[in-house]
Amino acid sequence: MLTMKDIIDDHNKKIREVSKEVSLPLNEEDRNLLLKMHEFLVNSQDPEISEKYDLRPAVGIAAIQLGIPKRMCAIHVLDYDKDGNITKSNDYALVNPKIISYTEKKSYLKDGEGCLSVNEEVQGYVPRYAKVTVKGYDILTDQEVKIVARGFLSICLQHELDHFEGTLFYDRINKDNPFAPIENAMIIE
Repeated sequence: MLTMKDIIDDHNKKIREVSKEVSLPLNEEDRNLLLKMHEFLVNSQDPEISEKYDLRPAVGIAAIQLGIPKRMCAIHVLDYDKDGNITKSNDYALVNPKIISYTEKKSYLKDGEGCLSVNEEVQGYVPRYAKVTVKGYDILTDQEVKIVARGFLSICLQHELDHFEGTLFYDRINKDNPFAPIENAMIIE
């Protein structure tokens, strides 16, 4: 089981390394790693498990955050209704995902982004595309997938794919004015 001690932070130069494409079919070692990454996300969102193992809640993780420069990431994003009940679980364990299209319209999280590899809070708006289409191989379904994502899921996917290029979310924040309005952007609560 992965824990916080397995995750490197932004003081480690390796986090800025560009990740390499992974050969398919996946070897057993990479498949197990990706499944453990997904399991970490599910565990991190379970109040009992996350408290027991001191896990920070997360919706995404890239292999480079474990010091492994491979284009693999896992996503676990839950959708809720107005009463706080889970309506949908967006789960992916992706190999070589790429953005194949996006809208020009921007979006950002009202409260900013966070990252397992960034231990201090960095405030500011992180401009992202409001809608992206991502293509990659998903080992949870063992097939090539095309994900059309809007809103929060779109932001999560872009955040993880940035890790492949050695980019962290705070690199995208306006340094002179972190809360500068982003014209016509969709604000995600």
